[in-house]
Amino acid sequence: MAGINLTNSVPSTFILTGIPGLEAEHLWISIPFAIFYMIGMLGNFTLLFVVGKEETLHKPMYLLLCMLALTDIGTTTSIMPKALFIFWFNLNIITVGGCLTQMFFLHSVSIMHSAVLMAMAFDRYVAICRPLRYTTILTNTRIAILGLVGLIRSVLLALPLPLFLSRQPFCPNLIISHTHCEHIAVVKLSCADTTVNRTYGLMMAFVVMGSDLMLIALSYSLITRAILRISSRKAHQKALNTCTAHICVMLTSYSSVLFTTLTHRFGQGIAPYVHIILADLFFLVPPMLNPIIYGVKTKELGDKVGKYTCRVISWATEFKSARQVGERRSPC
Repeated sequence: MAGINLTNSVPSTFILTGIPGLEAEHLWISIPFAIFYMIGMLGNFTLLFVVGKEETLHKPMYLLLCMLALTDIGTTTSIMPKALFIFWFNLNIITVGGCLTQMFFLHSVSIMHSAVLMAMAFDRYVAICRPLRYTTILTNTRIAILGLVGLIRSVLLALPLPLFLSRQPFCPNLIISHTHCEHIAVVKLSCADTTVNRTYGLMMAFVVMGSDLMLIALSYSLITRAILRISSRKAHQKALNTCTAHICVMLTSYSSVLFTTLTHRFGQGIAPYVHIILADLFFLVPPMLNPIIYGVKTKELGDKVGKYTCRVISWATEFKSARQVGERRSPC
């Protein structure tokens, strides 16, 4: 991405304002943002560690959870370090190449996130509607292939966004009223006709969300039909519980993307600082909640996380006790 042609663009840098109108409160705003970011990183890296260490979790469902965790890490890490630098140190300058690179990673990871949610819906469909063939239909190899296809799709769909912008001349006003290089915010800085950029960005958002949501809705309509045919109340409840976590994650993820996309284009009546704060929270809160939701709703994963948590606490206690003993024996 660093090699993108920028010869048509006069500036070499942009200025990210952070949250316009609330510059004096940047330090206070950064506190919950930093806490959410650290909790999200801790939760997702813990999920990756536990699944990686436990061979009993090397199953399609948990491999998909690892993909989801990686996309959550990528989404927040693509925007939060720079946002925190703006809040803490007022380092609000970003190169044009860096801005377009950030835009590419943010959108490509977001598209990949949608693909993972779609694959997880298919996983739930096979688990409930074709339980006897689950292990033959969904193997670890096929999950890896699905992940690779999703990655290629995300790169191909997101790449035109910075490529189109790299050929646009920009106006003298190089200020981006945001904490990160959101596509439409950068498009507004161009002095040339941006119809292609705006149309592609909007079409990409609706095509990706539309196609993925359509397939997810199809999966859950088939799941609902299968559940309604179950006569046993206990089996009925068990089938519903297997979908609860995915539904919660899906609602938090798609509602945030849809809100951000629509308000940036049609929400002229919304105060800019409200939009920016909510947009940042929508990139922070779902990645923080996802590992918690799956840790609570998935008993097997929750038990393994609990086991490693107890080990860490035990090691910390032993280390503290050994240190206290060493301090008592040391000469004054």
